[in-house]
Amino acid sequence: MQPFTVPADLSANLAEHARLLRLADADLCAFPELSLTGLEFEALAADEGLWLTRDDPRLEPLREACRTSGVHAVVGLPLLEDGRRYIGSLVLGPDGETVATYAKRNLHNSEEKLFDAGERQVIIEVGGRRLGLAICLDAADPEHSRELAEAGAEVYVLSALFSEGQEDRLLDQVGVAAGHGMWVVLSQYSGKTGGMAAFGGSGVWKPGGAAEVRLGGELSEWAYATIAGEAS
Repeated sequence: MQPFTVPADLSANLAEHARLLRLADADLCAFPELSLTGLEFEALAADEGLWLTRDDPRLEPLREACRTSGVHAVVGLPLLEDGRRYIGSLVLGPDGETVATYAKRNLHNSEEKLFDAGERQVIIEVGGRRLGLAICLDAADPEHSRELAEAGAEVYVLSALFSEGQEDRLLDQVGVAAGHGMWVVLSQYSGKTGGMAAFGGSGVWKPGGAAEVRLGGELSEWAYATIAGEAS
């Protein structure tokens, strides 16, 4: 998914995420880093109401949309968990249940003032396949994708923000994960968030690094791909 995110407007973004999920015809839909708020760090620091827990009742529109479409969703959110603050991914299942949460392990310097770093890798199973979760700078750490591949992940699901001028960085980081024999599913922004302009380019890459499908700079669009080969 490559959604349009309204800066720091949780209600509007929940509604748009739910709309896209209701239209989905897939086993899994992945959204970008902090997709429910955008990378609006000043707003997150000032407004406790923008933070969510794994069972937050405000997430019900997304749960209902997953039930309607029978889809898993990986949603980016500012996550409160165990008294700590994370750049998080929340995984919802096709019955609307919380399947897992993942917290970004590799933080930029600017993020360390507001967020805690995650400490664990997360692999979920969807359609008989094992999917490892990653958020943005995680993919810049080659050990991150290597560890997931060695743990049996077949797909590297990356929620990210790559700003204009970082196309080479995007391809390099996708290539590292794909080089470990995993498919790579990337959801990133198009348009502006947190004062940065992103260029889109969400897509799916095959093991080895060849692109299966990529978007341009469209907003509120999605790229579909079928993960080929036998599931283990």
